[in-house]
Formats: sequence, structure tokens, C-alpha cells
Amino acid sequence: MSAPCSLIDEYLPQFDVVERHATVVRAAPARVWSVLRTADFGRSLLVAALLGVRGLGRKRVTLTLETMLAGGRFVQLDERPGRELLIGLEGRFWRPRPDLRTTDARRFREPLDPGLARAAWDFRLEPLGEETTRLSTETRVCCAAAPARRRFRPYWLLVRPGSGLIRRAMLGAIRRAAEGPDETRKKPPT
Repeated sequence: MSAPCSLIDEYLPQFDVVERHATVVRAAPARVWSVLRTADFGRSLLVAALLGVRGLGRKRVTLTLETMLAGGRFVQLDERPGRELLIGLEGRFWRPRPDLRTTDARRFREPLDPGLARAAWDFRLEPLGEETTRLSTETRVCCAAAPARRRFRPYWLLVRPGSGLIRRAMLGAIRRAAEGPDETRKKPPT
């Protein structure tokens, strides 16, 4: 029996760019999953600075996957509870004021309108033992056609280093939350 396809493979099998990062967490997959959406990666000064440049940063607020999804830029496309979470966005996000389109799981799989791009971003948990988990994230972007690709490429060259730093900071925040004591995870953000 072959392993099932990842959600990102199902939703965005063809792409123009990809970025992957992973970390090993000394916690059971269930514990990692329990903090995945609520681990605060906005505490990092680097993340705050990078998001501030992009216009996403404000005063110090809790920045989690949950707050990102509530902000409306990203939408949850699918999940396999305890194993995978897939989020995405669609539009012209390379513009100074991103032109984002409303999307959902059904629309995300339909043909992409010319001039637009899609980004899919997943988080996957792989058990490495009872108390160890490999946590990975992959980001893929697919442009509808050559004109969108030409506009997207310079943007990607500019933001890719910061994008990678943000993703590594997120993985680190999730790892620290999962490996930390229970009472640390239950305290409301300050």
C-alpha cells in the first residue's frame, strides 16, 4: 500500500517556486498538533521587523497561525487532523498593496485566472518515535501564466530570504511551545 499524497500535492501539484523547512521536536505528534495554531512566532524581533516591512506588523500582538487565518489573507484549505494543515492565498501578492482574491478549497483547485498566482503553505507532522516528531513546512507558488510569472519573480527574489527566516522562526516557536511545560502553553499571551 502506498503512502497517501500530501495535501499540498493534491491542491498545488504544479508550481513555479518551492521552499521547504523542517525541525525535530522532542514531543509526541499530538502535543505538537495541539500547539500548531497557537504558538506565538511574533515574539521574534526579526519576524516583527520583516512583517512590519511588508505592512503586516502592528503594535506587538500575538502572531500565530490562528491569528493569520483570522486576518483574512490566508484561508485554511484542508487538514488531516493530527498530521497536516494546508493554508493558501490567491491574487497578486507581489504588489505593494496586495490584490488578494477570496478563495476556498473548491476554488483553489479550479483553473487560475490569468495574471494571478496561488500560494499553498503546509505544516506536516511525522512521528519519529513516541516522543519525537518531525515538523515540516512547505510553501509552493504557482503563477497562472508567463505575465504573472514575470511580475512574481522579482518579488520572490526580494522576499524569499525573509520568507525562509519567518518559516524557520515559526517552526522554532512551535517546537518551543510543544517542548515546554504544560502551564507555559496554557497562559494567555501578554
